[in-house]
Amino acid sequence: MKAHPERTADVAVLVVDDQPFFRSAAHEVLGALRGFRELAQAASGPEAVALAVELRPDLVLLDVRMPGMDGIETARRIKTVAPEIVVVLISIEDIAGVPSGAQDCGAAALVRKQDFGPSLLRGLWAMHGPASG
Repeated sequence: MKAHPERTADVAVLVVDDQPFFRSAAHEVLGALRGFRELAQAASGPEAVALAVELRPDLVLLDVRMPGMDGIETARRIKTVAPEIVVVLISIEDIAGVPSGAQDCGAAALVRKQDFGPSLLRGLWAMHGPASG
């Protein structure tokens, strides 16, 4: 009898952005990308923290600029309650324009929304996912 190689589970992703347009774009990218699946979406920091605690995604794609609790504070809170979750900050701004605090909030990376796509996502996971260490 031939043994079947163990299939690795898809990377479960939580998408967090106050703009429906980016959430929709991320949904399309994740739906077309093998090895990744959208677990849930959140439109605010507090909603993201609650979903991260409840669902324990592998990866959180997190907008930096959101009303109320911004992405930097949201990342800090997620990493405090679930340090195993990989958080990637995403911004429409050039990286130099992102508020200070992005470097020490626990996020694995900071990328521009304009650069977001399948190859970037695969590269981020290869670099920061659990198998990278």
